[in-house]
Amino acid sequence: MSIPQPDDNSERPYDEIIDLIVNYVYDYEVVSKPALARSKLALIDSLGVAIESLARSKECTALVKPILEGATSVPGGFRLPGTSYSLDLLQGAFNMGAMIRYLDHNDAFAGAEWGHPSDNLGAILATADVLTREALAKGNKDGIITIKTVLISLIKAYEIQGVFQIRNAFNRVGLDHTILVKVGSTAVVSWMMGLDREQARSAVSHAWVDGHPLRIYRQAPNAGPRKGWAAGDACMRAVHLAGLARAGQPGIRTPLTAARWGFYEVLNKNQGFQLPQPFGTWVVENVIFKVLTAEGHGLTAVEAAMTASKELQKRNLDPLVDIKSIRVRVQEAAMIIINKRGSLNNAADRDHCLRYMLAVVLLKNGVEVETEDYQDDSPWATDARVEKLRSLISMEEDPQMTRDYHNPEIRSVGSAIEILLKDGSTVKTWQDFPLGHPARGDETDPMVRQKAVRNLGLMFSKEEVDRIMNTFDKPEFESMPTSEYIDLFSK
Repeated sequence: MSIPQPDDNSERPYDEIIDLIVNYVYDYEVVSKPALARSKLALIDSLGVAIESLARSKECTALVKPILEGATSVPGGFRLPGTSYSLDLLQGAFNMGAMIRYLDHNDAFAGAEWGHPSDNLGAILATADVLTREALAKGNKDGIITIKTVLISLIKAYEIQGVFQIRNAFNRVGLDHTILVKVGSTAVVSWMMGLDREQARSAVSHAWVDGHPLRIYRQAPNAGPRKGWAAGDACMRAVHLAGLARAGQPGIRTPLTAARWGFYEVLNKNQGFQLPQPFGTWVVENVIFKVLTAEGHGLTAVEAAMTASKELQKRNLDPLVDIKSIRVRVQEAAMIIINKRGSLNNAADRDHCLRYMLAVVLLKNGVEVETEDYQDDSPWATDARVEKLRSLISMEEDPQMTRDYHNPEIRSVGSAIEILLKDGSTVKTWQDFPLGHPARGDETDPMVRQKAVRNLGLMFSKEEVDRIMNTFDKPEFESMPTSEYIDLFSK
């Protein structure tokens, strides 16, 4: 008589990475006051750039609407900020994620991989809002998701994404960083939904199993609008996977380490992940807020160009007449992401071209490049003077800038500009840390608030903006049901 063998799937442990993620989300207590303060700033910044996307981008406005015209008001659905829509949870998560990310103006975090942790808020806000409305409708006080829970979820999703980014370069194997949005959001949404730990492991395992997006839509010659909605897609998938686990779908025990079929062997060149530090609250405390409107690795170069332009003006020099060449030194990441020559076919192409950013800043006499400057209907998009200046700009990696970029004790995003003038003289400027970097903390907080107020004012009256910000500043804000705050953003 043969001895019964244990069920191979149910008895085996999950990959260690899955346990680390789920145990962190379910067990770690957030007590760091700096982390909570920064998470509040991240929340209002993200809501502000979501409104900016609707107000500034026709593409985004056309994208974030119900798939079916008659599905504009789902009972108990997610009240999409800046609209009158009440959407089902999946569509709500997609639209919220797309709005936050669309104009590349949300926060950023760099490492071997680069990404935008606030992308996760598409899943977090939609889930919190829908669950809270459901709980209120049923009179279930215990089911209400407060703003404090949203902030804790934000902190943990940021941490999962950021700690992975420090050492693991998905871009090196051609994958998009939004894989981390899907994984981080799946974990925290599972917790928010009240899934038990086994269900959460199941959901996270499936997040790793998904066929993952190629990075191709962020790189020339294929850069395009998908990079603006890729995070929304990840948010939608995260919510879906958590829902499937809640419905009883079993997990996949070794999605990373399985021989032949696992993630490491199929997609990561047989390399396991490196997690250089435990999950905590470090990432949200070190995220970069984008005060200026530029791709993260070009922020310092834009500031340097603004300074250089002022020097040119002091000398009464014309960029188009008096500049012979412009040499730009940057970190390796900037060389990969925003080093573009040739035609720029859309806004997504332009906002990932450092030469375009610098040319526009110089032609605007040192005024920062703004969201509208990248759009197809911007006069700069077809201005021959922009192309002339682009042709004068060379870019090269500065190895020390790359080392400092990766050094956890420094984490700079340095750039240097040397303008050679036709009279033989030069103008040299450089910047190590952009506005919004933790190293410039005293400048950052008020500027991020000003940015949020400015963005909210694109769609809301002064009275409405004041109500949003005053509520945000109240001591009881964190104990507020999420739906009450989301309602302030409805149109």
